Amino acid sequence: MKYLLGLLLIPLLFTSAFAQSNEQLMSTDKGTLDVKISYDEITPGELTTLRTDFINPQTQKIQEHIDWKLTVSKDGEILWGPTQLSHTSEGSLKNLKYEFEEEGTYNFEFGIEGILFQPIPVEKVSFVIEVGEANAQPDTKPPETTNPPNDNGGGCLIATAAYGSELAPQVQQLRELRDNKIIQTESGKSFMTSFNEFYYSFSPTIADYERENPIFKESMKVALTPMLTSLSVLDYVDINSEQEMLGYGISLILLNIGMYAGIPVFGILKLYQFRKN
Repeated sequence: MKYLLGLLLIPLLFTSAFAQSNEQLMSTDKGTLDVKISYDEITPGELTTLRTDFINPQTQKIQEHIDWKLTVSKDGEILWGPTQLSHTSEGSLKNLKYEFEEEGTYNFEFGIEGILFQPIPVEKVSFVIEVGEANAQPDTKPPETTNPPNDNGGGCLIATAAYGSELAPQVQQLRELRDNKIIQTESGKSFMTSFNEFYYSFSPTIADYERENPIFKESMKVALTPMLTSLSVLDYVDINSEQEMLGYGISLILLNIGMYAGIPVFGILKLYQFRKN
């Protein structure tokens, strides 16, 4: 029996022996992916293997097919890279090796430029790696964001459920509009704060119902199309002041009110007149 117990413990011993002792998990600057990097104790002058995993924040699983670049710097000086654009089909870099020549603080910056063979505006994530006797590692928790917590990494819950993934082009359109246009002004930030408090009070319930009811899910796609079309106008304008943000914002709100409320009311009135005649 004791021999059998010993055999059962062997895999655990090997797991401990090969487990990497340092780990950091960070989100890209636009929140599309989480990136985890893990490595053993670093010895200056020797190659260190840095296992890197690209993770879908919605599913918490490895995201396959990622296009990436890497830049390594120290004290503001680039030591390596940026590398050529590379592709990982399995979503992990298991043989990424780097030789830390001396003690100090190194910065590893990944640039993500494509997901599932779809090019995206570059998203960056940086890791600080301390090498030397006083190599206290930084906080490995993902950085806090100003967005309300949700299970979709800061994306639109309703659109994510409707289109099946936070990586869908329609969801990325909404995220980029928020990050690159709306919150670049104080009035936009104030609007998003108020809107989020209202939106996240009901959107999880609707998103759950979308996942449970395919017909409702398809209906939501149809309902979201006019809004996405109207918001795409902001991709073609420059917003350089609070007045411009307020002007475009109010115009789009009135336009959407007209589409979602005015058109149905107009249709009902026409139907009523038709039946009356």
